[in-house]
Formats: sequence, C-alpha cells, structure tokens
Amino acid sequence: MKIRTKVIDTDGLGRILTRISHEILEKNKGSKNIVLMGMRTRGEFLAKRISKKLKSIDGEDLPIGVLDVTLYRDDFRTRIKQPQVSVSDITFDINEKHIILVDDVLYTGRTVRSAMNAIMDLGRPASIQLCILVDRGHRELPIRADYVGKNIPTSHNEEIKVRMTEVDEEDAIYLVEVEKGEE
Repeated sequence: MKIRTKVIDTDGLGRILTRISHEILEKNKGSKNIVLMGMRTRGEFLAKRISKKLKSIDGEDLPIGVLDVTLYRDDFRTRIKQPQVSVSDITFDINEKHIILVDDVLYTGRTVRSAMNAIMDLGRPASIQLCILVDRGHRELPIRADYVGKNIPTSHNEEIKVRMTEVDEEDAIYLVEVEKGEE
C-alpha cells in the first residue's frame, strides 16, 4: 500500500464533524428523539465525537450505540479469512427514534445494507439517516448518505484510509494506492 496524499488532517476532521453536527440538528429540528449508532470500529468513535459536538451545540446527551454487522454481511460465508465478530452494544429502545447511523467510509453500500438489516432486527425506528465521513463512490446498491464529510472519488486501485487517535494514534484521512492482490 502506497500513500498518495493526506487528504484531511486533525483540524480538517474537527471542522467536518462540527459541520455534520450542525447539519444533523438542522435537518432534525434539534436533537429530540435522535440516537447515534456507530458502526465498529471507526464509526463508533466518530459517533462519540459527533455526540460531544451535538451536546456542545444543543446541550443534550444523546444515546450512543455500537453496531457490529459482521454476521449480517452478504459475504460472511464466502470470505476466506475467519471474520472477527464483535458484539453490538445498544442499551436503549430504538422504536420510533431517528437513528443516525455513523461510519467512516461509504463504498459499495453493502455494509450499510447489512447495518439496516441489523437495526430492523432490533426494532422499528422512525427513520435511519446515514452519516459518512468519506464517500468514495463505486456504489453497488442504491444507497446514499444524508450527511457526508467529504466526497473523495477513487479509482478501483485506490482506497481511503481513515485514521483516528482512538485506534491509530493520529487523526487523518489518506488516499492510498493498493497493489493487486493486497485488497
């Protein structure tokens, strides 16, 4: 894997999350009836950061859940590697709530479809809104994000690598070139 460019740094990531937080409050006319659900792993930390920003703007503590969709993926049984299955952590009722589903990168849309299936197994939300840090294109399913931090079109031999201090010791978004066979 070869780094092509650092697209976003720490300050840029902070600005993106502030903007997204304002957009969430504007679209939902405040934070009433909203819950945040981060997808493991980086979506979980993004949801926590957005929650802090929402609280600083609107003054409300919002419930935050963590969703692991490994068992819902359509390639679960066909992958060569043994999948790492984690536990979802959702300790609140999602019925009639507006769920803000948070993830780092939107690519084919298959992970988001899996997340929606997992959410529907938990209850009947009023709505599911998708919040994505980076949309890199190449959709295979008719899925679009309601909140997008940055659109970064990629070729098929490029990927987006999101790094967060909670797991990677830095905040950054990189555009990287992937060698064949590395995917």
